[in-house]
Amino acid sequence: MESKTIDFERGWDHVYKGIKQLRRILEGLPEPLFTSGEYVMLYSTVYNMCARNPPHNYSQQLYDKYREVLEEYITSTLSPSLRGKRDEFLLRELVKIWVNHKVMVRWLSRFFNYLDRYFVDYRSLPALNEVGMTCFTDLVYREVQTNIKDAAIVLIGKEREGDRIDCSLLKNVLDIFVAVGMGSMERYEDDFEADMLRDTGAYYSRKASSWIEEDSCPEYMLKCEECLKKERDRVFHYLRSSSEVKLIEKVQHELLVTYIDRLLEKEHSGCRALLRDDKADDLSRMYRLYCKIPRGLDPVADIFKQHVTAEGTALVQAIGAASNAPGVQEHVLLRKIIELHCKYMAYVTDCFQNHNLFCNALKDAFKVFCNNTGTDSSSAELLATFCDDILKKGGSEKLSDEAIEETLENAVKLLAYINDRDLFAEFYRKKLARRLLFDRSANDDHERSVLSKLKQQCGEQFTSKMEGMVTDITLSRENHAAFEDYLRSNSAAHPGIDLTVTILTTGFWPSYKPCNLNLPTEMIKCVEVFKGFYETKTKHKKLTWIYSLGTCNLSGMFDQKTIELVVSTHQAAVLMLFNTSDRLSYSEIMDQLNSTHEDLVRLLHSLSCAKYKILSKQPDTKTISRSDYFEFNSKFTNKLRRIKIPLPPVDEKKKIVEDVDKDRRYAIDAAIVRVMKTRKVLGYQQLVSECVEQLSQTFKPDIKAIKKQIEDLITREFLERDEENPNTFKYLA
Repeated sequence: MESKTIDFERGWDHVYKGIKQLRRILEGLPEPLFTSGEYVMLYSTVYNMCARNPPHNYSQQLYDKYREVLEEYITSTLSPSLRGKRDEFLLRELVKIWVNHKVMVRWLSRFFNYLDRYFVDYRSLPALNEVGMTCFTDLVYREVQTNIKDAAIVLIGKEREGDRIDCSLLKNVLDIFVAVGMGSMERYEDDFEADMLRDTGAYYSRKASSWIEEDSCPEYMLKCEECLKKERDRVFHYLRSSSEVKLIEKVQHELLVTYIDRLLEKEHSGCRALLRDDKADDLSRMYRLYCKIPRGLDPVADIFKQHVTAEGTALVQAIGAASNAPGVQEHVLLRKIIELHCKYMAYVTDCFQNHNLFCNALKDAFKVFCNNTGTDSSSAELLATFCDDILKKGGSEKLSDEAIEETLENAVKLLAYINDRDLFAEFYRKKLARRLLFDRSANDDHERSVLSKLKQQCGEQFTSKMEGMVTDITLSRENHAAFEDYLRSNSAAHPGIDLTVTILTTGFWPSYKPCNLNLPTEMIKCVEVFKGFYETKTKHKKLTWIYSLGTCNLSGMFDQKTIELVVSTHQAAVLMLFNTSDRLSYSEIMDQLNSTHEDLVRLLHSLSCAKYKILSKQPDTKTISRSDYFEFNSKFTNKLRRIKIPLPPVDEKKKIVEDVDKDRRYAIDAAIVRVMKTRKVLGYQQLVSECVEQLSQTFKPDIKAIKKQIEDLITREFLERDEENPNTFKYLA
């Protein structure tokens, strides 16, 4: 485009005519719109006034005229239209003149576009749009800012009270606050948002003080939830998104934080009442309301913990005071604790979304009463016995496979709350051994399933021995099949007695007291035959026979009929002595069997003083003494053709506890050495703390026991005290 020299007055007259035409159009007067030719003429005039060299370059004058025109338009047309208007009328007029002002600036910017592209950029002056915004801010916005802010807040207040308002009007007004900030939210935040938030706080403070007196906890929470939803809707419809966090925090503070104690502790409807009455929906709402408030869930979790602790403790005390038989009573207790755990685990999962605070609250609560059951047995023993009762044949409950699986899964979960998990492992292993060795396990799949659950919860080391036991039983069945084949192919080697041998791996199974029992000849032959078979399979393993675990089926030839007797190997050895002797003294039996007094008393008592008197005893008393004599009771009879003669039970609890205590000493030693090997030098308190942390997965160590083992390791020269500070220890490599 070729520029022409043009006089400023003549050029400006032409441009100003276009501006006046634009004003008449904006004022709604009957004025035709600009044609493309008219627009090009106006643009060309400005171009010609700016594109020549001085003194015919009028860029600065036009830039100044642009501002003057806008200021005059605002003061003469826009500002007067706002005078005398209030409230919603003020807002509507403001939006109207704001729209006109934007159109005016947009068209003027087009007319003066060449000025904007070159002169403004070259001189680093404010752009024409920016000048237009500055004029509006200085001449309109600053004059009415307080009034429009107040009017907008009044409208919001009306909406909160349920009135219908023009949300689009509010949005357009608030857009003006943002626009005058010219890329910054400062004007919106300082001139509107700050006061809006203060008004919001005051409004909800008034509401909360009324609601907390009148409403129940669930009713109050419903109102809070509805208020928060509506405030988010306000942000969506007309407030800026940056206001949401501040607005919600203000509402939460006034409605939820200020009255948290009174709300949660309401006598008949607070958090405790909701837990007591199983109000899951209300508890879920309570979680939703307080989970977004910093530390808002702490008091809820505390009440949850107190409630579960109280309910569990009351349950333990109620069952402990019942008059049921101890075994039944303890089984009922575990069943009730499992039910309680399922109930509150559902609360943690469904109502509290598995939040750590509530997981830990549940754990702390259950630890209180799971480790203090008020019975003679420890929690570890009770849980092991409960699992045994579910898993063994003929348990106290007749359950479907699905119910058994579910019960066992819930029982294993309780292990997380028991301090002495190592003690549970030992009791469980003992009972598992009896189920496996005496064919009392109801289902192999359930046994493996429990071990899988225990491994998942407590680690591989926890179940490694138990898994080895199950594997041994499986391999023993294969061994027995091979032994049967061996006997069929070596008929001369057949012992003449049906024999089943279970091979156990030392280390997997509980330790059993060895016994040098003198077996009857028939049994000795069985042992020798099996040794011969086993040596064909391996030369490197030695068999050690545990006769105390064996069982025998004997035919008792009584006067009235023959009865099959199911007895232990030791009982069978005693009875078979009477195949060659009619009458034997206590001493003779002891000598022939090579038995201890303690073991022999149990054996003879089971055969002569208990329910089934297979032997007659002189004198006929209820106790066994060294001066007693025994005879085979040929007159014994029973309506059954097969009876099992049990041995008097042996309380193994003391030995199990002693064995676990011994293992704990080794575990404490290992933990101390591990810590010191890593740290080299460490203070007493920190050493104890790190040992407790390492060991707490298996058992809750006693601080005195740790201190004792530290002293022991010093004596054994694994550690030494620092010469200057006796509470500091050094590791000796």
